[in-house]
Amino acid sequence: MSQQPPLLEARHVFKTYRLPRPSLFRRPGELQAVCDVSFCLYPGKNLGIVGESGSGKSTLARLAMALDHPSSGQILFRGQDLHALSPTALRKARQGFQMVFQDPFGSLDPRQTVLRIVTEPLEVDPKVSRPERAERAAEALAEVGLRATDLQKYPHEFSGGQRQRIAIARALITRPALIVADEPVSALDVSVQAQVLNLMQDLQERYGLSYLFISHDLAVVDLIADEVIVMQTGKVVEQGPAKTIFSAPKHSYTQTLLAAVPGPGQF
Repeated sequence: MSQQPPLLEARHVFKTYRLPRPSLFRRPGELQAVCDVSFCLYPGKNLGIVGESGSGKSTLARLAMALDHPSSGQILFRGQDLHALSPTALRKARQGFQMVFQDPFGSLDPRQTVLRIVTEPLEVDPKVSRPERAERAAEALAEVGLRATDLQKYPHEFSGGQRQRIAIARALITRPALIVADEPVSALDVSVQAQVLNLMQDLQERYGLSYLFISHDLAVVDLIADEVIVMQTGKVVEQGPAKTIFSAPKHSYTQTLLAAVPGPGQF
């Protein structure tokens, strides 16, 4: 049986930022945050992007979500170049991919109820009525282990783990094929991290989701990723099946990252 086409594909993606001008008479410098990154993520699979702070992994996540434009290269979702779409077409395409951010409190507007937060992605679809939005929000909360009565509460009334569950419910409500998760458990306690990761895996099995999982924590990536990309200063230094990379890393940088993971026999 032939392999399905990629759900998400990056083709030779570069992203360069212009730095502040050091002085009036000197040209501003440039920072190459992402340098010639290519990958394919297939339906129902997970791709882990790992690296230390400043490696370019979060910039890559923003490019994959079309929250920023690449300096060159392409990001394709279901074969469509996201950065070549019109604003209307991009809004429609966004129904198929959503994002979960690192900070479960900072990513939720404290002035809005959970109902408003979770249903925000549906506001671009005029076909979804207000009663249907509330119904789907209640279903999404149930899927992440919360109650329909929580819809009228505010983010400050929940723990960190519960807030991240709300963020996942918001991502789920459009019934996406892809969730981009940028350090989704790094702000949580270790015990809560395990709960959230188990939830994400359960949701994947239930709905056939794919995750683009961004993390500096290789132990976390090892639990969830099928394929892994290791990034250093914007470049891919190693790429391949997770089992291969974690059992026999070839690049010295990957070896260093693995050596820093605490606990014997972690991998």
